[in-house]
Amino acid sequence: MSQSKVSRRQLLKASSTAGTALLTAFSYKNVLGANERVRVGLIGVGLIGKRHLLDFMAQPDVEIAAICEVYEPRLREGLTTSGGHAEGFKDFRKMLDRNSVDAVVVSTPDHWHALLTILACAAGKDVYVEKPLNHVVQEGRWMIETARHYHRVVQVGTQQRSGEHYQRCVRLIREGHIGEVRNVRVSAFRNIMPGFSTAVGSQPLSEEGWNMWLGPAPYVPFDPHRCLYHFRWFWDYSGGQTTNLLCHDLDIVQWATDAVPKRVTAMGGRYSLKGIGETPDVFEAVFEYPGFLTNWSSREVSHQRSCSREGLEICGTRGTLVVNRSGFEVFPDRDISPDEQIPRFTGPRQPSSVADRQYRTTPVKSGGYHEIEDQFQPHVRNFLDCVKSRQKPVSDLESGHKTVTSCHLANISMKVGRTLHWNAEKEEIEGDSEAAKLLTKVYRAPWDQELKSALPQDVSRNSAR
Repeated sequence: MSQSKVSRRQLLKASSTAGTALLTAFSYKNVLGANERVRVGLIGVGLIGKRHLLDFMAQPDVEIAAICEVYEPRLREGLTTSGGHAEGFKDFRKMLDRNSVDAVVVSTPDHWHALLTILACAAGKDVYVEKPLNHVVQEGRWMIETARHYHRVVQVGTQQRSGEHYQRCVRLIREGHIGEVRNVRVSAFRNIMPGFSTAVGSQPLSEEGWNMWLGPAPYVPFDPHRCLYHFRWFWDYSGGQTTNLLCHDLDIVQWATDAVPKRVTAMGGRYSLKGIGETPDVFEAVFEYPGFLTNWSSREVSHQRSCSREGLEICGTRGTLVVNRSGFEVFPDRDISPDEQIPRFTGPRQPSSVADRQYRTTPVKSGGYHEIEDQFQPHVRNFLDCVKSRQKPVSDLESGHKTVTSCHLANISMKVGRTLHWNAEKEEIEGDSEAAKLLTKVYRAPWDQELKSALPQDVSRNSAR
C-alpha cells in the first residue's frame, strides 16, 4: 500500500475519531464549489459502464480523470472514448490512491459493488454505484455505516428515481389518485437461449486479471462464460434477474408506498438453460407488504408476454397505473361511475395535449446508445450536485439497501424452499437460522482484510465476518 494511501486513510480516521470529520466535509464542499469541475474515475467500462462514461462526459463540470478495467480491450476503448487524457488502471486501489480523483463510478459485476464502495469511501471519494447495491444483505448495512462515518455522498444507480414521469407517478400514488394500493405486478420476459453459450469477448483474462475479476468471490479456474454479462447467471457474482431487473421497479413501489415486505415467498428453477449458469430461468415471487401484495414474474426462455400491458402495474381501489421508461397510463376502475372516475392520462402513445405530453418521454440516440432523455443524465446530474452541496441524493444508500434487501429475500426464499418472515427494524429473518445465514457471506483473502481495514472500528468489530 502506498504512502499516499496510508496517509489519506489515516487522516480520515483520525479526523473522525477526533470529532473533526465535519470540518473535513465542510472543507471538501468549499473545494468543490458550484462552478468547479468534479474529477471522476470509473471502475468498469463494459455495458452499463460505457454508458456512464458517456453520461458523465456530457456534463460540463466533469473531468474524466481515471478509468480502471481488468479487460484490456475495454480499457483501451474507454481511454479512447474519454479523449485519451484519463489515466488507465487495472488495479482500482492504485486509482483510489490518486488525489486527482474526487468521485468514482462503480460499474462492475454485483459481487464487487459493496467492497468497492466501502474502500472508495474510506479513501475519501464520493461514489456512484450501480444497482443492485450489494450482493448480500449484510453488505448494505456496512456500506451505510461506512459512508456515514467518512461523510461521503453515495448515489445508487436506480435511475428511474430521476425520471420526471416516475416522480409524477409517485406523487399521484401518494396523493391517492388510484386509491389505496392493493396489488402490484412486475415482470420481465425474454428469450436468451439463442447464443447464450457464446461468451462475450474474444481475449481471455490473464491469471492476474482473473483473480482481480473474482475479487472477494471464491476462486474457480478461468471461465469465459462467467465474465461480462454472463456473470448474472452465477450465484457467486449476482442474484440473477431478481436483483438485476426487479430492483428498478420494486424501488419505485417502495418509494411510492414507503413500505417494505414482511413476508416473502418464491419458487424458481433453471429448467432450460442447464449446463451454463445457476440462477433461475423461470422465477415467481410474492411479497406481502402492509396492505398489499406484489407479484414478480421472470422468464428467460420466452419473450411472449402473458398480459397486454407492458411495465410496472400498480393496482389501487380506484384505478390502475402502468408505468415504464417510455411513459405511463392511468386506467380508472370501470365499476366507478363516470362522475367519480379519475382522469385517464396517456403516456406511451402520441400525446394529444400539453398535459398529456408531461407523461411522455422521448428516447434519443447519443453516442451509439439509446437513452431515455429524462432519467439517466439527470441521475448523474443529481449525484454531481450532491457532491458539491453534500446533500442526500435522490437514490441514497438507505433506499437502495431496502430495495435490494427485498430482492435478496426472494432469492433466499427460493433457495431454502420456505416463506420468510422479515423483521425490517432488526434486519433479521425470524425463526429460520438456515435462511439467516444467507444474509451475509465470507470474503476471499486478501479482500476480507481489505474490508476490515476500511470499515469503521465499531462496524468492523460487530459486523464483519
